[in-house]
Amino acid sequence: MSHLSSSIFRLMLAIWISTSAFSQSLHASRVPAQLKMYPVASEVSSSHFLVSLNGRSTDVLHAATGYYLLNFDTAGPVHVSVTAEDQHFWDRGVEIQPMRLGIRPVRHGATISFTMAGPSKLTIARPGDHFADAEILFLFANPIDQSGITPATPHVRYYASGVHHENIDASSGDTIYLAGGAVIFGSLNIWQVENVHVLGTGTIIYDGPQNPYSDTGWIHKKNWHCIVMDEARNIELDGITCITRSRSWQIQMKDSRHIGIYNVKAIGGNPNDANQDGIDWLGGGDTNISNSFFRASDDVFALQGNWDGYDLALMRIPGHDVTNITIEDTIASTSISNTIRVAWPQKTFNSAHVHMSNMDVIHTGFGGCKVPFAFFELWADPEGKGSHTDYRFSDVRLEDWYALFNIDQPNPSVRDIAFKDIWAMDSPAMVAPILKGDVSGITLTGSTEQGYEGAATAVAEGTARPVVEAATIKAHFSYTAGLLKPKRPVAFTADDPAQEGRRFEWLFGDGTRVEGRTIRHIFPDAEGTLLDGSGRFRVLLHVVDNAGSHMQQGWSSQQVVIAQARPSPAAATPPTSPSGAEVFDRILHVPADGGYTFTLLTSLESRMSLDGQTLHSSRARPQVCGAEGDSVQPMRISAVLSAGDHHIRIERKRGLENAQTPPGPVSEQPLLLWEGPGIDRQSIPRSFYSTWTP
Repeated sequence: MSHLSSSIFRLMLAIWISTSAFSQSLHASRVPAQLKMYPVASEVSSSHFLVSLNGRSTDVLHAATGYYLLNFDTAGPVHVSVTAEDQHFWDRGVEIQPMRLGIRPVRHGATISFTMAGPSKLTIARPGDHFADAEILFLFANPIDQSGITPATPHVRYYASGVHHENIDASSGDTIYLAGGAVIFGSLNIWQVENVHVLGTGTIIYDGPQNPYSDTGWIHKKNWHCIVMDEARNIELDGITCITRSRSWQIQMKDSRHIGIYNVKAIGGNPNDANQDGIDWLGGGDTNISNSFFRASDDVFALQGNWDGYDLALMRIPGHDVTNITIEDTIASTSISNTIRVAWPQKTFNSAHVHMSNMDVIHTGFGGCKVPFAFFELWADPEGKGSHTDYRFSDVRLEDWYALFNIDQPNPSVRDIAFKDIWAMDSPAMVAPILKGDVSGITLTGSTEQGYEGAATAVAEGTARPVVEAATIKAHFSYTAGLLKPKRPVAFTADDPAQEGRRFEWLFGDGTRVEGRTIRHIFPDAEGTLLDGSGRFRVLLHVVDNAGSHMQQGWSSQQVVIAQARPSPAAATPPTSPSGAEVFDRILHVPADGGYTFTLLTSLESRMSLDGQTLHSSRARPQVCGAEGDSVQPMRISAVLSAGDHHIRIERKRGLENAQTPPGPVSEQPLLLWEGPGIDRQSIPRSFYSTWTP
């Protein structure tokens, strides 16, 4: 297509989006939101996606690698349309996260459309596309700016809409305002100053001179990070976006305290997928982070007493304490590594009073660096020392996640780590959590260990086992058994009893949400939540109880499979003669008619078939730092099955299987989970198998 033809096509498309926005979203038109959009400077503009907000179209900002974003302000609902440059971009489905928002778009070719209820932060990608090579659109709907700051406001360093090439050096007492549409190519240096306020909805893009093939991004100096602090006090960052393109830690804070980070968006991406931590504390603390968003290419949050280089003598220098960190109402995502990491194998420092609540962890890294990645990693084996105590994690929703925790410190001491109300929103973890060393006082209250029944923490000899307590609110539910079809009612019932002050909210994975303990719902089609044709709908139940002195809540998730027709008789699949593969070939006894989802966890190149429906494993994701083998990834098949016998066959290429505990040569029995009518996600019991005879 010629450039002129392409331009005409995009103009016509913009007109179509503008005129269709009204008809597609009557709700949005009846409630006119106060909406403020900002120009995207040509130097950073991209037409990879065309976004329309309430009928007004704009290109997006190219952030880094395959990442794109758009900031705008709103005081109410916004109808959104996103058109991909590639007409087939959405052919294998669409995933909008966080899952708790329950958004499923309507698709028309290259265009998807949906409504945002108000200020929020979204990632939009194709299903499973969350690694460093992903193409992701970030939509950041900010509250309307109430600061009243203009270019004429006295005693304010004002950066207007447009592109600026400079490093910003803050002075004590500064108010620095980045207006919407402002793009600063450079660094924000908050170096040995106090009482600094940086606000606005503008963007800092750091693209420094670091070698992309080695790690020098840790160096602590000015103009080496998107934002750097050194012995800073009383600092507030509010509303800004920080983008890091080079291989450098994004926000680095050394011995700085009394820091507030509110509605900040930080995105890092580089082709080599490493060393772009979200925030690092090198000593210091007294930090409050709220209503923010972080996409890292390494640890999202990292606590370490110091970092002066990788030389062993430098690593062994004792660091400063890191204390009093609160992170809440925030979204965390990374292409590799952990959500929060504490310590390092040779580091000595103390940390305490780290509290995290109401978090959407939409992506953790898959694989490991010597040890498996996790939501929470405290890794100080073999030489790390120091007291780490009073960590509190509560109300955390885990989406694409690898493990809950990996706590490994042989020397004194790790104490009092509490996980409360931690939920698997869709899929299980890939590997079990680990405890090893001088570790005790680990509690899990209403918290999943690996996201399926029967999973447990791997505890090394001599280490205290975690204390596991049931949730106050189960948030479990049952639904109509049998074959479920589109446009037919399905009954859902929550297990928790109805009582005063208790609310039951359902998100059915088709873009609708309703309230009530017992609900009859009609699914519109068999496309599934991800519009991938699987028929698999992610049904979420959110139970909120305000009856007591403290609000309590619970989340649960089940896959409900909707099909257009009754299942065909089980097809006999003739076995092949694979070369160099471990073959698991069985008859599976299905107890009842209905929709089932099977999840195979494996790090090996694999093929799984169910009654002739065949699925191949995704591209291998190697582990890093010398960790052996590849990352564990899920393979998932959903099917409507009649009660009786069905043929399941799994072929795994021989090698190191990291889905096993402990990892080792591939075993005969794969880690295969199922869920369906009356069956919560669990490993398939051996009693449901029999030998396949051709």
